Amino acid sequence: MRMIVEDAMTSKVISVTAATPFKEIAQALITGGISAVPVVDDDGHVIGMVSEADLLRKEEFREQFHREDYRPPLRARLRHPKGRQKAAGDTAAALMTSPPIVISAAASVVSAARLMQARDVRRLAVVDGNGCLVGIVSRRDLVKVFLRDDDKIAAEVRDDVLGRALWLDTSGVGVEVLQGVVTLSGQVDRRTEAGMAVRLAGRVNGVVDVIDRLSWKRDDVAVSAGRRR
Repeated sequence: MRMIVEDAMTSKVISVTAATPFKEIAQALITGGISAVPVVDDDGHVIGMVSEADLLRKEEFREQFHREDYRPPLRARLRHPKGRQKAAGDTAAALMTSPPIVISAAASVVSAARLMQARDVRRLAVVDGNGCLVGIVSRRDLVKVFLRDDDKIAAEVRDDVLGRALWLDTSGVGVEVLQGVVTLSGQVDRRTEAGMAVRLAGRVNGVVDVIDRLSWKRDDVAVSAGRRR
């Protein structure tokens, strides 16, 4: 029911090796219309990532410190050691950011979104169980999840959430979806069933929000609370 990274990622990935020259990396980015490229070893393991920003360090450092043959003082050079290294780099090995931030193809798209947020990156290299490159997932790929058709969302909520996961009689429950917002209405047997229906509906791919208009015949939550007292 929950979409995993493998469902959202781009599987046709342009990659480079540690020995790939600067200009070939730039050409790969331009030709592929991408902003970063993973660096892999001979066995396909991801060892780093080179982005447009990494390539631009060369021009940025040159402009900042070396215009008109100016050589910065030692203090300034020591303050930007990584910038100097990448500015001087001519291959992926020198330019890449390593270790790379990767995610498993079996991880949820929610996990991918949280990792991007935490590490402030726009894309993640996707790896299999052996750590080998199998795809790339970007913020744009994750946003596409919310473009899912309303009818498909409604069918999944009705059939998978209510029918299979909760084993509810759906004849008394209405499911409407508009622009990704799910409205659940009608009556179920127990209050706990209503709560579970709302929570599980909210986990369906493409759901933006859930409006709860369900009622119930038996308040089993109040009964349980009374017994605990």
